[in-house]
Amino acid sequence: MRTVVVDDELAALVEQEQALDQATREALVMGLFQRGKISTGKACELLGLDRMAFMRRAGELGVTVYLTDEDEWKREKATIDSWLKS
Repeated sequence: MRTVVVDDELAALVEQEQALDQATREALVMGLFQRGKISTGKACELLGLDRMAFMRRAGELGVTVYLTDEDEWKREKATIDSWLKS
């Protein structure tokens, strides 16, 4: 584990919406995902979200979710098909 120093003013602004540690983790993961450094699967794993929850949260934050390869497309389609059946 590493420690990051954040000044009180920035921390207070962030904490108006969510816990600082959660917001920081989410921002880092979303940034890595947005730059194509990690897949949706890895982002889900790091944030502890299922794919639908990740896609919803990414949309809320204005992060475009795209599929990176055929295998990921197949997994995503299966998730959506399952969701539509329930």
